[in-house]
Order: sequence, then C-alpha cells, then structure tokens
Amino acid sequence: MSNELQIYRKRLIPEECILLKDDIIVEQNEDYILTKWKTLNPKTTFSHGCSCYYLKEGFKISKFYRHDGSLLYWYCDIVEYTSRPEDNSLIVTDLLADIILYPDGRMHVVDLDELAEALEKGLITQAQMSACLRQLNNLITIIYRDKFDRLQNPLDRSGL
Repeated sequence: MSNELQIYRKRLIPEECILLKDDIIVEQNEDYILTKWKTLNPKTTFSHGCSCYYLKEGFKISKFYRHDGSLLYWYCDIVEYTSRPEDNSLIVTDLLADIILYPDGRMHVVDLDELAEALEKGLITQAQMSACLRQLNNLITIIYRDKFDRLQNPLDRSGL
C-alpha cells in the first residue's frame, strides 16, 4: 500500500466521491498541498491544470490551462477538508460556491443556486452552509483588497 496521500473529490451535486488517482502531488506541508492534473473527462476549452489546497482557509485555488498551455482562468472552490489518517487520505468536499477569475480581471461568483438547492434538499448542513459563506466572504475580501497574488504564489513559485 502506498504511503502517499490519497486525495478524494467529493461533490454534493451530483453526489459522488472520486479518488483523484492521476493527480500528482508536487508539494505538501501543513498549510497547503500543490497538485498538477489532467482533466478527468476531455474538455474542449481546457486540458490540464494545477491546484493549491489551502488546508486552513477552506479554499482550493486552481489554474485551468487551454490545450495550447495558455491560462484560461483561475478557479476558486470553497471546500471542506476531512482528513483520514487511518488510510492517509484527504476528502475534499466541494461546498458548491465558486469564484472564477479571468486573466483580464473579470470575476464571477458562481453556483450559489446549487448551494441553495443543497440546503433545501438537506445535502449540506447549516454548519457547512455557514462555513461556506464565511470562506466565500474571506476569499472575496482577499480579491477585492488586491491580495489574490498571495494565493497564487505557491503555484507560481513551483512553476505550475
């Protein structure tokens, strides 16, 4: 059995939990995990990317690249981390609210309708909803204060 951390992506809508078996962990410490990956399913607009899992903040910041290697956008997931030391795994639950940042400076907050649907259907707890909204607010505040480069730094420093 491998000693390397196994990362699972858990989605609420649609409900699934997938081992990201092909993702490569580039760096790991107590604050974050850096990975690089190829898309699970072929896409026309992007083919690969890299992610920084901020373990204390509840964010996953990803760079999505086009097939030609140019940056398509930064995709920021609000997530919940569940560590399972017994099998050296990390479950990353997508709390649905996301922010997309485009190279030209545009920002879109997306999937808040899915967040509301998850609450209505009992797929997300009140505590998860509160945490999601606080983490989303923290991330938006970082972006508005022009501090997003601090979240980009680990990926950029690693050449990802």
